[in-house]
Amino acid sequence: MLIVMKLEAPREDVERVKNKIRSLSYVPHEIPGAQRLAIGITGNKNRPDAEQFLNLPGVIEAIPISKPFKLVSRDVKPNDTIVRVNGEAIGGRELALIAGPCSVESRQQIIDLAFTLKEMGIKFLRGGAYKPRTSPYSFQGHKEEALQYLKEVKEATGLRIVTEVKDTETLPMVAECADVLQVGARNMQNYSLLEALGSLRKPVLLKRGLSATIEELLMAAEYILHGGNYEVILCERGIRTFETATRNTLDLNAIPIVKKLSHLPLIVDPSHGIGVWDGVAAMSLAAIAAGADGLIIEVHEEPAMALSDGYQSLKPSKMKRLLEKLYQLAPIVDRSLTRSPQTSEALR
Repeated sequence: MLIVMKLEAPREDVERVKNKIRSLSYVPHEIPGAQRLAIGITGNKNRPDAEQFLNLPGVIEAIPISKPFKLVSRDVKPNDTIVRVNGEAIGGRELALIAGPCSVESRQQIIDLAFTLKEMGIKFLRGGAYKPRTSPYSFQGHKEEALQYLKEVKEATGLRIVTEVKDTETLPMVAECADVLQVGARNMQNYSLLEALGSLRKPVLLKRGLSATIEELLMAAEYILHGGNYEVILCERGIRTFETATRNTLDLNAIPIVKKLSHLPLIVDPSHGIGVWDGVAAMSLAAIAAGADGLIIEVHEEPAMALSDGYQSLKPSKMKRLLEKLYQLAPIVDRSLTRSPQTSEALR
């Protein structure tokens, strides 16, 4: 259920409603909006009686929510959520671009690439310190050492750091370094990790699982919001189908469906979605045309030498060319992408 209150309702009225919800053994979730103030009600019991709230001061209406995902639903919050990361927005009109290598391979590698991406106008750097892999013999990342390199890069460049968290044990160390905590596809339904992320107040990038439905993705996000962390960014990264010509099947259908069902921002990972570098640009453009709020793209100076996912990584020169196309596409689909002075010069 959703309790809608007057936007100018005094604080004591809001707290009175929240205390009433708690007295009935439910959990209140305050959801401020541009045109109304709403309080979502969650819990495992039957639906509460709307009459218990309609007579409270400041309450306009009580709306039943039929969907299994409550807090991520547009029924609860009609306007889009914008996640702000150190002054940069994910989910607004401006497209968010996250780029970098699959793995942090060395200090020099990540520093050099970070400066290259910054010159292009990229604001978010991705780089894996902990790398959950299908095979235990594959490169698993440099772990704490890589986190230290990412901290150095952040201080040197001002880029916002996006890196993966693989379990609750390493979460505190990763959270200390990262500006955005990435949950990989294999961990989308790691409920202990989702609950731990819900207790933090740090943005979370939640990737869709390998075979997860849209509803399962939204229910995974619900775990994080239910814990009190409303800073969640969804990510479509391709799902497993019978097709073997590509690494995954990038589900562009999911973009308008998710945007219709949920107020959370949604970005797309075309690198994992198609798995071949020469298809990344096409899938990037298609994703933005379909309504995605941004992209997360793997970039490597020498993809052939990469310790992981080299075949799907763009060289910086290819990333520059993709940026030029995105600058042209953005206004056509009513989005924006600001050129940096360095980018304008580099692309001449």
